Amino acid sequence: MAELIIHSEKIKENISYLNDYLVANDIKWSLVTKLFSGDETFVKNIFTKDIREMITSIGDSRLSSLRKLSVCFPNAERLYIKPPALAYVDEIVMCSDISLNTSLSTIIALNASAKKNNLIHKVILMVELGDMREGVNSDNILELYQNTLNLSHIKTIGIGTNLGCLCGVEPTYDRLIQLSNIKESISKKFNRDLAIISGGTSITLPLIENYSLPKAINHFRIGEAAFLGVIPEHNIQFKNLHTDAFSFSANIIEIEEKNVTPDCSVNATNTNITKSYRAILDFGLLDADRNDINTLDDITFVGATSDMSVIDVGNNKTATGEQIYKVGDSIKFKPNYMGLSRLLNSKFIDKVYIES
Repeated sequence: MAELIIHSEKIKENISYLNDYLVANDIKWSLVTKLFSGDETFVKNIFTKDIREMITSIGDSRLSSLRKLSVCFPNAERLYIKPPALAYVDEIVMCSDISLNTSLSTIIALNASAKKNNLIHKVILMVELGDMREGVNSDNILELYQNTLNLSHIKTIGIGTNLGCLCGVEPTYDRLIQLSNIKESISKKFNRDLAIISGGTSITLPLIENYSLPKAINHFRIGEAAFLGVIPEHNIQFKNLHTDAFSFSANIIEIEEKNVTPDCSVNATNTNITKSYRAILDFGLLDADRNDINTLDDITFVGATSDMSVIDVGNNKTATGEQIYKVGDSIKFKPNYMGLSRLLNSKFIDKVYIES
């Protein structure tokens, strides 16, 4: 069976490094855990006692994950990182301490649920700054904030934004200063202070390094940099983070010389068809998309079904005529964030944890 190899210590070192780095820059942060969907084996291997004591806030977009992580992180603040669905407000209130919101009707429903359960639910209002994902237009944020003030069991603790996730609009000083200006407008109009200005994700980390982060931005939501060690979009290593904590290994289960193009005729008689060696690997579309995994091997993807992938390895010989690949060999891949998400959530892929 194909394997996802997970280097536990490298992930833990990434988390520790980021925590020290952000604390040194007076920034609070939430570790975004949606990559592994609360998988209990992953939690057990990665979130050892030292990591659990270090992390004060976790964020996820799946309620089932937050439930599981609440057991592992009983003292950590739980952040639901997408606008809640109205149908699940009761679960949101019970499973999370804070949620990101854009809709007044949803916040009113959260208030009713929190009141019913004798809880105070905190909200961060998300603002649209160009990436066209979640967020109200900046012209409407003051009205939305005002409408939350009289809700008895809702506490609006901050504002936030999401950049670089949908349309590739990256965070800049000029974009994020808009969030700072909104904070100032709220403070002046309502004489209220906002504790959280959540303007950062993994893609925003370089702004700290370049001294381009507005001072008001004091909270980051980070997942990709912690697990893959890179800045999204550019796939560039951030500082000394490990970028090789995960690797994917697929087995060659067949290798044969075959036609380069399929022969759809009833009686195949053409002997002048170009041929090449095709290898079948033991993973398919249910496990990973070929666009989300990269390899250094000289191969070309031909196609895939639900449970198998076909690659072309040319004439399968070295310059001296020796065979390169055979049945039983493995092809190594490096997954990106989306590829890793699918592999971690595939029940057909073995997960192998290595303490190194």
